Amino acid sequence: MALFGAEWYSHLLNLVVIGLGLMLILLVLIQRGKGGGLAGAFGGAGGSSPFGSRAADQFVKITLWFAGVWVLVIMIHVKVVKYDTVRSTETPAITTQ
Repeated sequence: MALFGAEWYSHLLNLVVIGLGLMLILLVLIQRGKGGGLAGAFGGAGGSSPFGSRAADQFVKITLWFAGVWVLVIMIHVKVVKYDTVRSTETPAITTQ
């Protein structure tokens, strides 16, 4: 049974995309700025990282992996939704006899 015209796994993938997007936002916000950016303009510590200087390289790697997984899940989600819409247009919802 479809809820709002899509299967349950489409909604699950939507939640995964949103969750990964939020994690990606948090990872980007945690990273140290290269040149100070807005944090330096408002008097913040633009060049310091809360986890030390060695963690900056690791955060970049983790961010790139999260971004890759996020893009892959979005591609899968597009294919699933496209398949759902094609399948729902092929089969009639109500049959009258």
